[in-house]
Amino acid sequence: MTPQFKLLVVDDHALFRRGLVALLTQDERFSVSGQAGDIGEALRQIDRDSPDLILLDNHLPGVRGVDGIVSLKEAAPGTRILMLTVSENEDDLSAALQAGADGYLLKTVELDHLSAYIIKVLAGEPVISPEMMAKLLIAFRAKAAAAPTASPDSAPADSGALPEEIGMTLLSAREREVLALIAQGDSNKLIARQLVIAEATVKIHVQNILRKLQLGSRVQAAVYATDPAAGLTRIKKSPR
Repeated sequence: MTPQFKLLVVDDHALFRRGLVALLTQDERFSVSGQAGDIGEALRQIDRDSPDLILLDNHLPGVRGVDGIVSLKEAAPGTRILMLTVSENEDDLSAALQAGADGYLLKTVELDHLSAYIIKVLAGEPVISPEMMAKLLIAFRAKAAAAPTASPDSAPADSGALPEEIGMTLLSAREREVLALIAQGDSNKLIARQLVIAEATVKIHVQNILRKLQLGSRVQAAVYATDPAAGLTRIKKSPR
């Protein structure tokens, strides 16, 4: 069976990295196209191999994994990023999701579960370790309890979208910029011109936004973005 998906493993612990590679290559669905010990090396590997998914550790020398996600996403917008780390810190989880990670798993995950999670992420489903999801929900509930209650008239129409407090943390900084411009009625071509990126890259960002926010259309995305709770109404377009 020809492997369907190319993986890049980024971890500074060579022994762990090699062991993980050996285990992953036993699954006929995967091939490991490269290994890296830091973000710089990972960027070079991306240029050569164009992986479908990056397994990214957080505690890397120089630039931490969560701080390198934006660069990795910009280098390969269509590549999924799945954090695989020992960090159980809620701030690291939030930073990773906000930067554009497609999932966050702890290294205690069983190999067969890891393979299943990888397939889910490749299919466009965000995944989070159950232990970390519990922490995320606790933080969300605490924030919601402290926030003033919105009046029924101000509630957005039920579109199945995630609450803004969770949904916006799933978007990268670039995706939030794209979402703000969608809310202002810009086409993909205009967004590409505004942000000085390729139109094809904009399409990928739009797809990721709809997927992460569980929305079905650009119209729903625009409504979501114009809700004050989303915090996007303050983003202004730069002069054309």
